[in-house]
Amino acid sequence: MQDIQKHNFSYNIFIFSGFPGFLEKRQLLFILFSLLFIWAVGANSVIIHTIRTEHTLQSPMYILIGTIAVIDLVIPMTFAPKMLLGFLFDWNEISLVGCLVQMCFVHLTTSFQSTVLLEMALDRYVAICNPLRYNDYINNSTLMKMFVAVVIRNSIFIIIFTVAAGYLTFCMSNVIENCYCDHMSLVSLACENTLKNNIMGLVAIFFITVVDLLFICFSYFKIFHAVLKAISGKAREKAIHTCSTHLIVIIVGYLLTLCSYLAYRVKNSISTDAHILVNVLCGILLSCFNPVIYGVRTKEIRKLIVWKMKGGKISSVSLTAQEITTEK
Repeated sequence: MQDIQKHNFSYNIFIFSGFPGFLEKRQLLFILFSLLFIWAVGANSVIIHTIRTEHTLQSPMYILIGTIAVIDLVIPMTFAPKMLLGFLFDWNEISLVGCLVQMCFVHLTTSFQSTVLLEMALDRYVAICNPLRYNDYINNSTLMKMFVAVVIRNSIFIIIFTVAAGYLTFCMSNVIENCYCDHMSLVSLACENTLKNNIMGLVAIFFITVVDLLFICFSYFKIFHAVLKAISGKAREKAIHTCSTHLIVIIVGYLLTLCSYLAYRVKNSISTDAHILVNVLCGILLSCFNPVIYGVRTKEIRKLIVWKMKGGKISSVSLTAQEITTEK
């Protein structure tokens, strides 16, 4: 009977469990996660607008900060609106096609985070270890080539395991224990052998997240070796400050990714609500955290945001004058 069911029936409509332990407090969840969503969208929009409208912030480093702000703006948009509507109106259903599309966009956008962090590490590596050739190696043309290569690499791996998940038969359950579709949540509902799907997911993690992390670690090892060995005084302090800002974002980002991965490995040891909370926070917290770090620790961006909040008109002349005054 089970074999007959397996070959003749498969769910095409799925239901998000949300937070089953807080069914009567979903309006409170709506308020809490709405505030996080609004902050992520608003804060990243401010960073993007500041970099886009100020021509003194058009160097590769600031373009990369703007790029990660765009990614942090898009990531919560791939799942938060649907999740919030589910909390407010109990709209928790999604079709298999809709689930696969959401899963593809969630994983594709989050995969770009580690890649942009890698590009930031390479940018700082060239700026500190080979400053005389910086403009030759790091420019808009180089960034565009790297971006195209990254899009191709990430898209290939993610589309492959997304399409493979679409061919599975889902006859065990149609309840996704999450607030949005992701690869492991969907594949775990299949009633057939999912070994190949799990291998595809692990291969994608290795060639995107792990490979990026290895190059990031190598770049910062070379950077700090050069900083401690050859640079002294204010130049050393500035280099360490800039790199530490990126390192904070890298450490927090990879810690959240690790927490999300471990949440699946110890799924049976923690409550469903805790498991879902970890997944949702991992998806939205970094988008709230990054603009704060870059807005506070990057002096030029911080000054421009403060002056714009005060209603001042900012120009490169006023920025330069203010910086000279500050230095004096």
